[in-house]
Amino acid sequence: MTDDARADGSDSARTGDTPTAVLADDGPDDAPVVALDASALMAPVEANLRLFEELDRLLGAYEAVVPAAVVSELERLQGGNGEEATAASVGADLAARAETVATDESYADDALVELVTEGRVDGVVTNDRPLANRVLEAGAPVIGLRGRNALAITEP
Repeated sequence: MTDDARADGSDSARTGDTPTAVLADDGPDDAPVVALDASALMAPVEANLRLFEELDRLLGAYEAVVPAAVVSELERLQGGNGEEATAASVGADLAARAETVATDESYADDALVELVTEGRVDGVVTNDRPLANRVLEAGAPVIGLRGRNALAITEP
């Protein structure tokens, strides 16, 4: 199976796992729209997470979007050295699989919260606890790392 930003999840669910229908269905074909944070996009390197496979397992069909501010953050982080720069490079490649969306905010966390408060996304994928708390306070679910390399949904 290929890792792509829109997937039907039909052949990626683990035995006994069924996609969760807790997110609203506002995307094309009634699929939920989820915004990806830099921490989630960098998780394949930092936490050995198969990001899109896990989203397929958890959600089934979905549409992934990335705020332009997150893309800019990843580009900035790529300029360094070490694991963080490698993770940012991988994250930028993964971000290219999702739709880049414009926001009024230039700071990545603020851009993600803006997408939630404007109703443009149904949830946010992040491993950043302060951002997750802001998203939950804004009334949207957060998808984050649970355990070693699996994602789970936290409801507001």
